[in-house]
Amino acid sequence: MLNPAQVCGHHCPGNKGCPCTLCQCRCHPAKATSLWLAWLRLVGFLGAAFSPPQQLQWDSCFPSTVVLIGESGVGKTNLLSRFTRNEFNHDSRTTIGVEFSTRSILVGDSVVKAQIWDTAGLERYRAITSAYYRGAVGALVVFDITKHQTYDVVERWLKELYDHAEPSIVVMLVGNKTDLAQAREVPMEEAKMFADNNGLLFVETSALDSTNVEQAFETILTEIFRKVQQQKQRSSQTNTVALGSGSPGSTAAAQEEKRPCCVAI
Repeated sequence: MLNPAQVCGHHCPGNKGCPCTLCQCRCHPAKATSLWLAWLRLVGFLGAAFSPPQQLQWDSCFPSTVVLIGESGVGKTNLLSRFTRNEFNHDSRTTIGVEFSTRSILVGDSVVKAQIWDTAGLERYRAITSAYYRGAVGALVVFDITKHQTYDVVERWLKELYDHAEPSIVVMLVGNKTDLAQAREVPMEEAKMFADNNGLLFVETSALDSTNVEQAFETILTEIFRKVQQQKQRSSQTNTVALGSGSPGSTAAAQEEKRPCCVAI
């Protein structure tokens, strides 16, 4: 076994006296192991905090990322916490960058697990949050019914979303804070008409008293699931046609032979 003093030139009598990292690792292996574990934990934490969202899968084929977007202060964070943990924080802080939670719901006979990303509404985080639109299959565009200016910029949020997301993304317009109906500035009929004209789902919610929060998320997740199933069926039909496109005489036999490969599961 090497003498640490021979390796680094430091005097290391017994198990102490040398400040060298190598000597500390040789003389105190338990301490070295702790240092390595702490380093690995730090690397893992930073990776999880700053990496783009890992896309969860529908039936191992389709992503299930949903984003919450809209102006700062409209209640996106409390909508997410109400849906995923049934909690409401009166002193909710402004979201920095992005945060996420997951929840599973039952759609028909299928269990759907969604990863929901709460994005910051402040302008200075826009470059970060827009990266999370890519790969999202659903989006809730949230405004505050008591602040008309948060509704006025919905079109800008939609443009930014469509510039980065897939054209097939399912979008829901959400008017939040119905518990403050006496201070309403955005008529429900106006927002509903805007949503209908732009092909959006629409609902009004209150994260404070839970009104329609479950309905909002379950509706969009159900619609996403329905579209995914339609895509799978179209893909299956396309494959069936391709497999059965041989000579007329062999079509029936080929279809019989290939049928097990073309059944959508």
